[in-house]
Amino acid sequence: MTTTAESAALRDACAHEIDKRTRGHFNNRPWLREAYLHIPREHFVPDRVWQLKKRHCTVLDRATQPEEWLAAIYQSRAPLITQVSDGTVRIEDGPTYSTDFTSSISCSAVVVDMLHYLDPQPGDRVLEIGTGTGYSTALLCHRVGAENVVSIEIDKGLAEAANARLRRLGLHPLVVTADGEDGYSSHGPYDRIISTAAVRKVPQVWLHQARKGTVIVTPIDTPYGCDGLLRLVCDGAGSAEGRLHGGLSFMKLRGQRERLSYGELGWPEWDQLQVQIGPDGQKVRAP
Repeated sequence: MTTTAESAALRDACAHEIDKRTRGHFNNRPWLREAYLHIPREHFVPDRVWQLKKRHCTVLDRATQPEEWLAAIYQSRAPLITQVSDGTVRIEDGPTYSTDFTSSISCSAVVVDMLHYLDPQPGDRVLEIGTGTGYSTALLCHRVGAENVVSIEIDKGLAEAANARLRRLGLHPLVVTADGEDGYSSHGPYDRIISTAAVRKVPQVWLHQARKGTVIVTPIDTPYGCDGLLRLVCDGAGSAEGRLHGGLSFMKLRGQRERLSYGELGWPEWDQLQVQIGPDGQKVRAP
């Protein structure tokens, strides 16, 4: 069996690995590093999870592989899959070749990066779209207070399991089983909105549940072979502006799994991109 000391040592080592990054992450966010070191990530990981390999996913079992299970949790760039095909693929059946991942605990580096750009302040009212295992929810509770966090999960089983894990740590945010694409208006407006599922189009309703200055952080589908991490600032009147901060890969909101034309979603067409080449190198710009 693993020990609390082993867990703390791995968490500290993972934090040091994340420290090496020069963009995002813990930079200028001492509260975020403190929260990461305080919250036991393994508390939010099921005893059996899938681990990504080159061509398939193998099963990590805490009962038979305690050291490997714990070490995988603290690999800074490796997510662990907790659900495949909305639960129709059972982990009891062992390894899987399916890539239809529908829930996971995102890797530490990505979780920390997203919270870096969200930058919630103490007392902020936060809406989280996609509770998942509850790990990111716990980090938010540590920063703003559990009474200020509303977390929405569309899958009832995942929501109930996450809520139970949070309560065992003495955290009592509002965990709601609902479609996060609709937000949660009864507790708005919010100061921060974060989605742990990617969108193709940011739901307008999120902007209507935001104040002036509200920050929204969400992965968004792009034409470039990966999702982009989008940070928006809202004007409080249903509009927002922002920019992308690097690439990543996330599961889509259930209601936005169907592919849409990138032109329809507002992305520039290929013939609109401008390329400039000179002594300083090559630059590609959108109009």
